[in-house]
Formats: sequence, C-alpha cells, structure tokens
Amino acid sequence: MLLSLTVTVSNPVSTPRQDVPVVVELPAKARGAVSATVSGKPGVAWQLDDMDRDGLSDELAMLVDLKPNETVTLRVNLSDKDAPNPSEVRTEAYLKLHDKNQKHPRIQAIAYPGDADNRQMYNSIYGHGAVLEGLYSAIRVYLDNRQSVDLYAKHTPQLELETTGFYTTVDQMEKGYGRDILWAGTSVALGSFRGWTDGAPSTIDSVDTRGQSVVTTGPVRSVIEVTDRGWVMKPGAKPVDMTQRYTVWGGRRDYEVDIAITPSDPSQVYCTGVQKVMEDNEGFVKPDGLAGSWGWNIPDKGKKELTDTLGLGIYVAPAYLHSTREDDVNYLTLLKPDSKGHIRYTFTSTALRDKTTPARNAKEWFGYLEEWRRLLANPVKVSVKK
Repeated sequence: MLLSLTVTVSNPVSTPRQDVPVVVELPAKARGAVSATVSGKPGVAWQLDDMDRDGLSDELAMLVDLKPNETVTLRVNLSDKDAPNPSEVRTEAYLKLHDKNQKHPRIQAIAYPGDADNRQMYNSIYGHGAVLEGLYSAIRVYLDNRQSVDLYAKHTPQLELETTGFYTTVDQMEKGYGRDILWAGTSVALGSFRGWTDGAPSTIDSVDTRGQSVVTTGPVRSVIEVTDRGWVMKPGAKPVDMTQRYTVWGGRRDYEVDIAITPSDPSQVYCTGVQKVMEDNEGFVKPDGLAGSWGWNIPDKGKKELTDTLGLGIYVAPAYLHSTREDDVNYLTLLKPDSKGHIRYTFTSTALRDKTTPARNAKEWFGYLEEWRRLLANPVKVSVKK
C-alpha cells in the first residue's frame, strides 16, 4: 500500500444528492497509484486518472450518494498493485479517425496547423469531433473553428455510442436507441465556447494550431480536451493559448466545462449560452447566470418527419460571470476569467424521447433548472487527511 487517506464529504443542504462528484488530488507519495479500495460507505465508485498526462495517476475521482445534510467519512487505501475496479462503467470518451474502410480507428489525440481547411478537419474525424458519453446523453465537439457542442439524447440510460456513433439508423431507433437531436446552425448550441467581438459571439478562427484529445475515459468520469494555440480573437489582440476540458460524470445529466487561457487578461470578455430552439421556443436568461430553453426542431434536414422536443440549460457561477443578454438565436452568458485564467460553467439537457426525463414541458424544465442551479451553487464540502 502506498498511502491511506481519510476523505470527509459533507452535504450542506437538506436535499438528498446522488452521484456527487468528489475529486482528490493525490499527494506526491501516492502519485502513480494503480488501484484503490474505498470503505466507510457502500457503493462508492472510483477511478484513478492521469490528468496532467505525465504517465502517473494524480487524481482520484469518486461518486458519492448523500442524504440531506449528511457527512460521510471515507477511508481510501491507494496501492501500486493492480487490482480490479468493481465500479460500473457509466461514461466513455473517444476520438476516431474517419476511415473509408469503415473501421474508424480510435486515436488518443490529433492536431492541425492553423491554416488547415475547416471542412477537411471536420471531415477527417468520425463524428466530426471528440465524443463524450454519459448514461442519459452524449455530446460531440466539432473539430473546426466553431468548436460547437452537439447533442445526442437517449431513450434509456445506457452507453450506446459505440453502436450508433451519433449516426443512428432507422432500424436502431426502432430498437430503442437514441439519436442526434440538435440543429445548431449559427447559434452557440449547448454551451459552445465563443469569443466576444464587436458585441457578438465569434468563432475561433485565427490560431497557430488546433487539436483534440481524450484525457481520460472510465467508469466514473470521462474527459475530452480541445486546444487552440496562438489564438488571436480579433485583429491587434495578443495571441493566447486556450484549453477547453469537457467532463461527464457517471449517473449525471450535466457536463462540466473548464476553460484555461494563457496569458489571461481579466478584462477580456468571452461568451457561451444555449440556443433558442428553432420551433416554439420558450426560454430565459437571468442575471444570476442561469439560462434555459425549450422547444422542438428537425435535427436532420433530410428526415423532416423526425422531430425532437428538447430542453437546454446552462449555469455560470458568479466568479466567471460578466453579464447576460440575448440575441436573435441565443440566450447568452458573457464570461470573464478568474485570477488563474480559468472559466468554468456547467450545461445540461433533456428530451421527450428520454423515458427518464425530469420534465415534459417548458414549465417543468425551467423548474428543474432552478433546482439544479441551487445545488450547483451549494457544492459538497470535501476535506482530506493523510
């Protein structure tokens, strides 16, 4: 055994919480651990991750269920001896090359020079970008200057993208698989990160290099990364390096986003948000950083008989929120970096095709988003002792 840790997790609200993410940074002595045992509460799922990609694990990720105002104490034993992880696999991430032989091999990372043709980059990847999948939905982030987040919704909570690959056939839909449900157009879609130029969202056009990679894929969480080196947001601006990380946790509907910008200018404004759904849209954006929309659309213009009703939501905490506004196609949350150059936000979604949806109409969805925001604004408290 390398090291034992005592991890205390407290729920500060009188609401039960399931699948609460807990991240523990490993002490130097335990870096490189390959297995763990967790005691003190049954059913705690875990995985060890190499988040800085130096070949050694540096974070322990866990999912914990908590009763109202409950505090639990977990005993974690970290080992350099390999052992099976009994945690149920509930997330996945992948990046695949487009292959004329339809093999679509998985790769770990890819990068392109800044002058690469957007359409060629977009078409070189199977699915047009890195894919991140949870039980209720999946997203893909397009590998081009838009870097838009696209959405796939499911009928039943399960992992299924290895079968459908975002391109569900009619036969697969009849068997109960989900499908791509969002038509993004020129909008910010679902939490797509944008620059802010001349009072409007701007795509990430001028870069030295751009790329995508899979940081980790596992039972508890999966993470994909989008990088832009030498990004010049507008003429005359200083170039910056940007890394976007998207995380999905097992059992959760939402996705976490962490943007790191170097060097960071605290006065620079960026933006994200959710689109106004194309038909019968209802929505809002509030000064506290919560925005949501509800409506229906035709995701595939070649199959106009297939429509989807869906709800979108996003929340930006005060530390990263500059202001809010809306335009013709979006509910926008304008962003500012913190003192370390990070911007963080969370987005979520649902759809009527989802048998476990928490909402069947706009009123129910907006109520769900308010409660979701309340819990995000009151995170669990975690302390670690060696």
